[in-house]
Amino acid sequence: MRVHHLAIQVHDLERARDFYSRVLGLAELGRPRDGAVWLDCGGTVLMLERVSAVPLEDGFRTERTGLHLLALAIGADEREAWEVRLRAHGVDVVERTAYTLYVRDPEGNRVGLSTLDVPSYFAR
Repeated sequence: MRVHHLAIQVHDLERARDFYSRVLGLAELGRPRDGAVWLDCGGTVLMLERVSAVPLEDGFRTERTGLHLLALAIGADEREAWEVRLRAHGVDVVERTAYTLYVRDPEGNRVGLSTLDVPSYFAR
């Protein structure tokens, strides 16, 4: 089994599309209907779906259940370049760990750019 698609509800569809395509470099696959943009996320489809509600403002970590973040894989040798790229686009790194840069998309959704090779991590 694998992830088929992820869908994120957004208030400002064009601003969200710009972040995921221009800033993060995901290729736009198409707009299957009004209010939707589909992007290629390494073979998984990331669907951005417009809703009328405005984004909630909350801390980066909360006690709320549900999806915490979308983590995207980057190469360990790409981390510094990603920091430069994010800064150039005015995207703040909210938190850092040894393996992951954490940012927020324009809607406030948490996004991680992670170098962690999970199978190797657990094989130790």
